[in-house]
Amino acid sequence: MAAEQTDWWVPAIRRSGKPLYVEIADAIAEDRLSGRLTALQRLPPQRWLAKRLGVNFSTVFRAYIEAQRRGLITAHIGQGSFVSPARAGHDPAADRPSGDLSMNLPPEPDDPALVERLALSFARLGQSHDPRALLRYGDFMGAAADRAAAVRWLAPRLPKLAPQDILLAAGAQAALLAVLSSLAAGGQAVCCDRLCYPGLKSLAAQLGLRLIGLPADDDGPDPASLAFACRDFAPKALCLTPTLHNPTTRTISERRRRQLLEVAQSHGLPIIEDDAYGALPDAPPPPLAALAPGAVFHIAGLAKSLSGGLRLAYVTAPDSRWLSRITTAARATTLMASPLAAALASDWIESGLAQDLLGAVRAESRARQGIAAACLPAGLSEADPQGFHLWLRLPPPWTRTDFLASLRSQGIGVMAADAFTVPGEPPPEAARLSLGGPIGRDHLAQVLRSIAATLHQPPAPAGI
Repeated sequence: MAAEQTDWWVPAIRRSGKPLYVEIADAIAEDRLSGRLTALQRLPPQRWLAKRLGVNFSTVFRAYIEAQRRGLITAHIGQGSFVSPARAGHDPAADRPSGDLSMNLPPEPDDPALVERLALSFARLGQSHDPRALLRYGDFMGAAADRAAAVRWLAPRLPKLAPQDILLAAGAQAALLAVLSSLAAGGQAVCCDRLCYPGLKSLAAQLGLRLIGLPADDDGPDPASLAFACRDFAPKALCLTPTLHNPTTRTISERRRRQLLEVAQSHGLPIIEDDAYGALPDAPPPPLAALAPGAVFHIAGLAKSLSGGLRLAYVTAPDSRWLSRITTAARATTLMASPLAAALASDWIESGLAQDLLGAVRAESRARQGIAAACLPAGLSEADPQGFHLWLRLPPPWTRTDFLASLRSQGIGVMAADAFTVPGEPPPEAARLSLGGPIGRDHLAQVLRSIAATLHQPPAPAGI
């Protein structure tokens, strides 16, 4: 067996500050040049290397995808990954359509003027703040000025907020942890979509919560099923991503939002509104928190609307008592939002840069959805022109396993339905494709054409 081999190559990790998956790919490149790795040498299995390095499997998976993107290695179904032979005078990555579409990040700005404004915003922090103050612990709810900026950012969707109504959290995941742990304890149930945000699944597993998946149609989760779940499972919360749902891209209609609120309020069921994508549409339905502020915990993260690296979320609660409780929970788990991140976000909001970044994300998302519509087979994708991901339903006889294996052999990463499916429910034969992040339009089109070509062919027979 592969794990029994004792002479596998192991990268030397320099801890240079780069993402770990990039360092592993860099090590492959360096050892290939130095001769420590030779042409056609087999690399260690990903799970073995993850265990050997003490890292998550996903880190090594992304490292191998990155190495394939650069043309450093090739992968073969059922055989493993191998070092590519070097060809003098040729960059193998130049003609490879490989790419990682598994991470759901907003498109990065490429307008030089906008990039320059971003650089200037970092410099402004040292001029507008005492740098030492940003190095200290601050108010556990967030500085007053940062909560005032949050009010301005949220005003188009939640116009009646005051700074004291908002908690700054260290990202949407941290906020979701604080709210969930305040509402439910181990063994208790939480309702959600049958296909839900993977981070919710992770938190439920960590807290010992049982997720009850609700069936949905084009308008959103079924209110009658929610009523039955309230009767049968006594859930402690309903958690929804109502706008540009991840992974299906569906937006719950206003009528359905009101129906779900009516059922939830009749059973005294709090709602957690994970509004990660709520800022992206030009004219979305009103947030659940605007329709029923006394029943909804609203989480507005900035990672999906502005920058994946900006780990900050603005959180509101049904009343001041609940806001105090989730502030205590957030302090116990993540202590506080970073004053540096909060000050940067406030600068972007007050200077207008945040709105311009949002406009750039919207415009680029529309362009990339157009590319996807032109490249992928018609009738298979669910998408929204203002989102940066799509839901691809696989045509028979393709299965998730065959599809992922085929794409992986080409150096392409996507997220299969298994990552989103509530435990106990059967995953559909589908995958999420993310169109944002650092990948450029031309490269994205190449990757999508490669995916389309894959779907036009039958899966490889077992054992090939």
